[in-house]
Amino acid sequence: MAEPTTVRITIDGRQLEVEAGTTILKAAEHLGIRIPTLCYHPDLSLRGACRVCIVDVKDMGFYMASCSVEVWEGMEVQTNSPAIRQARRDIVELLLDNHPRECQTCDRDGNCELQNLAYSMGVRERLFDGERKHFATDDAGESVVREPDKCILCGRCVRVCNEIQGVGNLSRHGRGFTTVVGPAHGAPMDASVCIQCGQCVTVCPTAAFLEKNHTEEVWAALADPKLHVVVQTAPSIRAAIGEGFGLQPGASVTGRMVAALRLLGFDGVFDTNVGADLTIVEESHEFLQRLAGRGPLPMLTSCSPGWISFMEKFYPQLIPHASTCRSPMSMTSVLLKTYYAAQRGLDPDRVFVVGVMPCVAKKYEARRPEHYRRPGVPWTDAVLTTREIIWMIKSYGIDLWTLRDIDLETFPKEAFDDPLGVASGAGDIFGTTGGVMEATLRTAVARLGGDDQRLLFHEVRAVDGLREATVEVAGHTLRVGVANGLVNAGRLLDEAVAGKPYHIIEVMACPGGCIGGGGQPYPPRGMKPMDADLLAMRAQVLYESDRSKPVRRSHESPTILRLYADYLGEVGGPRAHELLHTSYAARLPRGIR
Repeated sequence: MAEPTTVRITIDGRQLEVEAGTTILKAAEHLGIRIPTLCYHPDLSLRGACRVCIVDVKDMGFYMASCSVEVWEGMEVQTNSPAIRQARRDIVELLLDNHPRECQTCDRDGNCELQNLAYSMGVRERLFDGERKHFATDDAGESVVREPDKCILCGRCVRVCNEIQGVGNLSRHGRGFTTVVGPAHGAPMDASVCIQCGQCVTVCPTAAFLEKNHTEEVWAALADPKLHVVVQTAPSIRAAIGEGFGLQPGASVTGRMVAALRLLGFDGVFDTNVGADLTIVEESHEFLQRLAGRGPLPMLTSCSPGWISFMEKFYPQLIPHASTCRSPMSMTSVLLKTYYAAQRGLDPDRVFVVGVMPCVAKKYEARRPEHYRRPGVPWTDAVLTTREIIWMIKSYGIDLWTLRDIDLETFPKEAFDDPLGVASGAGDIFGTTGGVMEATLRTAVARLGGDDQRLLFHEVRAVDGLREATVEVAGHTLRVGVANGLVNAGRLLDEAVAGKPYHIIEVMACPGGCIGGGGQPYPPRGMKPMDADLLAMRAQVLYESDRSKPVRRSHESPTILRLYADYLGEVGGPRAHELLHTSYAARLPRGIR
């Protein structure tokens, strides 16, 4: 006899029918009933660790975690009552009792899920007192800071590291009062298999994981009259920065962002999309060389530093397959301290380059020795996440997007600075999974000389997991693969290692690509990090920007053509290779041999 596909249940006296396997939490949402959660995340496995979502199920005799218990036929559920409310408050109060008392100075003040829960539940005093846990802060790394005293043991970071990223760097250690989440054997983050992606930062509901703060370095540089301080912004920034100022996700605010950066005091504001165009031109040339037999296939894209770290630690045998192109950030930084400095008559040692990136791993990338101009002098001096630049703009008294203060129609909308100010539409779509592949195909197809000169490659867009496709051009059948998130990348790479034929593979370390990077704004209430709708709205900003550009292929950009004519020489030539390319090597965590 077949199992029933639906079950009938009663929630708070209201009857409904839902699919078998539905959790109580999801069933309640069908009725518009909101049950508070903390450890729950829709894209992660169900653990029921925090118990904040408890409900009363008839005849069970104890409260059950609604996020992880599936409904059954005839189930009767009470989601709220004075007793349930008090039990939830007790749970939150116990979490607070073991939590540092520094909300006003915490980075998550105002957008901390524990803080919001305490407020909504009416917790107005600490009723419990006693010894609190204390562990040392791990802040020696380049990208991620771990503050275990603020950890509430929800397990989100452990699950995202294992289930989405496939790295498995984090786990619980100890028992009872001594339980702590961290890398194996208590190792620091930078001495572990951490790939610096920052997804642990994104999903953490408190501030147990944060990005390494570079804002003080940037403030100091802006205040130094001897420095010429310039900033470059990645494409994904313009798709998300408005969220930090109360705009709905999906708002494009490029011009106002540029204006705000100038008001902060930057001497030049540049578009990392120009670096993305350069990456495509050089990467397409490299791909066509390999397609002609001068290099191993498949070629792997190399723009995501989290992915590069993953490859170096988990797939070192594929390093020869990685494109040698620097990332768009690194290419832009190199040009700012060479080409731009020469154009302006500036001493390169006095040009201070700031990157505003959606990616925590960019902080790590900027400190890799191969991205230094010379020992002790990096090409990129500081990297700010989207969250950090939002805070800096607000702390400077700039509030560009609140209607009550500013007439948005009359506030100046400014453009990026020349000579690195105008990019093609292909540069915009770099920020979403599949965008690097699509931009590469636009140029590669044109250079192969086929009749198909199309711009749009929908077969590599909206990647949810893995995407494989074939592109027919000029007698070539190009087999391409795109991976969204590193668990999916691992599956795709395993197939490549086993001999499945691909010509080119794009890997983005973060779900959704850079738009879902570990440095992007914490999502608005009602949404969770990695929310598919949120990522789709951010991606749409980039695709709309691409559609609005008069030039949509990287190799046709006047800025790029001028760069090669005036400074770089031929594509893939000696000077271009010296400035725009790099190398990678196998890396094991310190202490592992």
